[in-house]
Amino acid sequence: MPTGTDRRGADIAPPQNRRVTPTLVHPYTHGYRAHGGPRAVSRIRAALPALALAGLLGGTPGDTAAVEPASDTVTVLVVSHGWHSGLVIPAAVIDEDAWPARREFPDAEHFEVGWGDRAYYQATDPGLWAGLRALLWPSPGVLHVVALRGAPAQHFPGAPVATLDISRDGALRLVAAIAASHERDGEGRPIAFGPSLYGQGRFYASVERFHLFATCNVWVASRLRDADVAVRPVLALTTGLLFSQLPQHPARQPRPLALTPTQPAASTPPASMAPAAAN
Repeated sequence: MPTGTDRRGADIAPPQNRRVTPTLVHPYTHGYRAHGGPRAVSRIRAALPALALAGLLGGTPGDTAAVEPASDTVTVLVVSHGWHSGLVIPAAVIDEDAWPARREFPDAEHFEVGWGDRAYYQATDPGLWAGLRALLWPSPGVLHVVALRGAPAQHFPGAPVATLDISRDGALRLVAAIAASHERDGEGRPIAFGPSLYGQGRFYASVERFHLFATCNVWVASRLRDADVAVRPVLALTTGLLFSQLPQHPARQPRPLALTPTQPAASTPPASMAPAAAN
């Protein structure tokens, strides 16, 4: 069964047994990448939006001591990719009808979600003009959703991670806010684009618009605010400014969520996974 439509309105089905490993580091994943380690960016000008903001406003995240979660909370991670940040959310709190990725990758244990400028984020080699346009003119946004299995931190070795334990109600509001960000076509189907930059995942059109004061990090902060995390999105233009507002703990494996009596316990399968087959 098709999971959405592409930008031309045609049905798009999930790739079969496809695992993508990038050979270049995209500016939105500067310095870190899934299934890899720290790596320098060879085309600095491609990261102009983040460089400009980071140079003026940002710093780099740090770590503090770990804190054990309360039993009635849901563990959400904030991952730094250098200039970009993403949210890692347990699949167990996401209803299968809430996100298209939940249906496309039903075996995922967590999803990493990022957001950014639609053209810039998906470009394999974004240039100077794309960076300026993304900053100076409000432009369509896009969601980047990656399916994960096993301990989330193993997918981002060396990346700074903030571990947040939020209420279950807050987690459900976070999931609902991301669901509402998906843009849909005339028939109400989510608009799906190409595969994710790494791992198993996909880009999805977003109804939100990117600009200088609505960056990927502001978006992450806004979603955390939806979950009642005490952050100020207006002060989160860069990754450093975002992480300065968060309790930063060494990443640990989140507890399995027992939302229903029939839900199986979490296991630790191989990191790679395939999307659901089209019906």
